[in-house]
Amino acid sequence: MRLRGFVAAACLVLSFGPLLPAQPASSAQHAGASAPVGIFGQHADVGPVRIPGSAEYDAATETYTLRASGANMWAGKDEFHFAWKEITGDFIVQAKAEFLGRGVDPHRKLGLMVRSTLDPGSPHVNVSRHGDGLTSLQFRRTGAADTEEIRSDLNGPDVLQLERKGDTYTMSVARFGDTYATRQVSGVVLGARVYVGIYLCSHNPDAAETAVLRNVRLIRPAKDGFVPYRDYLGSNVELLDMESGARRIVHQVDDSMQAPNWTPDGKRLLVNRNGRMYSLDLATRTISDVDTGSMTRNNNDHALSFDGTMLGLSGGQPSVVYTVPVGGGTPKQITPVGPSYLHGWSPDGRFLAYTGQRNGDFDIYLVPSGGGPEQRLTTAPGLDDGSEFTPDGRWIYFNSARTGRMQIWRMKPDGSQQEQLTFDGFNNWFPHVSPDGRTIVFITYGPEVRADDHPWYKQVYIRKMPRDGGAPSVVAYVYGGQGSMNVNSWAPDSKAIAFVSNSGGDR
Repeated sequence: MRLRGFVAAACLVLSFGPLLPAQPASSAQHAGASAPVGIFGQHADVGPVRIPGSAEYDAATETYTLRASGANMWAGKDEFHFAWKEITGDFIVQAKAEFLGRGVDPHRKLGLMVRSTLDPGSPHVNVSRHGDGLTSLQFRRTGAADTEEIRSDLNGPDVLQLERKGDTYTMSVARFGDTYATRQVSGVVLGARVYVGIYLCSHNPDAAETAVLRNVRLIRPAKDGFVPYRDYLGSNVELLDMESGARRIVHQVDDSMQAPNWTPDGKRLLVNRNGRMYSLDLATRTISDVDTGSMTRNNNDHALSFDGTMLGLSGGQPSVVYTVPVGGGTPKQITPVGPSYLHGWSPDGRFLAYTGQRNGDFDIYLVPSGGGPEQRLTTAPGLDDGSEFTPDGRWIYFNSARTGRMQIWRMKPDGSQQEQLTFDGFNNWFPHVSPDGRTIVFITYGPEVRADDHPWYKQVYIRKMPRDGGAPSVVAYVYGGQGSMNVNSWAPDSKAIAFVSNSGGDR
């Protein structure tokens, strides 16, 4: 079913490192350039703008504010304000963006850009969201050539993404909560070393506009030839506010960190790093080891008891389920045989729910938390996984590939009344019920991924829906997958979740 990775080898460095050599000063209006702003190395006006622009970063909220004038970004030259990082190779840059105020010109432009140089006529590709909602993939193939565009059918998106893979560029846009609509252009040759960032243009040389960009991420995806469970990217532990959609990175490592559990007191996250368990203090952002005795090769299927006193673990070859006091101690084996992959406790602490492979099929089982005979709950052919109890103990939610797609299901704790809750063309994994029992979050892979697989380093959605079903909505647009949200990561007040996103370093 799945080898749960825990050894980090051939890791890529997450930190972005020093800037590469810059273009000559004549390439941009460097009078406006300043120290790094957030993840971007510099910012400046490009082209002969009349009103100098600016870029600011609020580290507490991870918010960027751009102010800019500029006559236009079209034909053979551009005028705008740009915050950029110079990088080499493929990337994904994304943001949740909005204009402030009604604006002067309906064609003011806000978006994401990659350029060969900082000259006004540089070849480039950009995702352009206009003030009137028009959104397009705009590009200039050669220096000073006319700008071309491919328009999106979607008007007024606030979630923007630009991806480069070789000389192919993909625009993905959405209104927050919806899945992406995409457009693509190939054969735009910008060179290996490029300027990537966020921009704003007022489309009126005598006016200045303001825009705010949130959830800005510059992602270095896995390279071609990446080998799962041997090669790893860096990991970002993120917190997501469920009401606003705002994300904050609270911890970063340059290897594999996975599967955050939020403790019932709201103060810590329990995470797996390279097979060992750690406690991340959210107030101090410090991390400390959790003593799990001989269990030092744990996979990312672990679970806290509802009262927060016990930690369930899966690990070994084959994987079996253990328990250990949350403060550390000697682990106790619970499942009689493996492979067994833990996912949840019953609210009263009496049972553990897990996926077990028996006789060639993966089904959901219960076992007494103190050990004993296991009880099989599912019998349908295909993979059943991700079993978790609701806080009231009335249901077990799980995901099943029995229909040909991985979908969200639920059943009674005795295995009766199995019912499907999602019905779409995606593959939905690991349903987690909020502590207040009202909402489910789960991770969603695209249809190109095999239904019974949840691989590393893909573009995925984190989605939510009401506990009893309904139309899912996206709460996060993530580069991650395996280990991002395998375990229940709700905050105890049901207002936030934790998850892991991934990115490599400069290359």
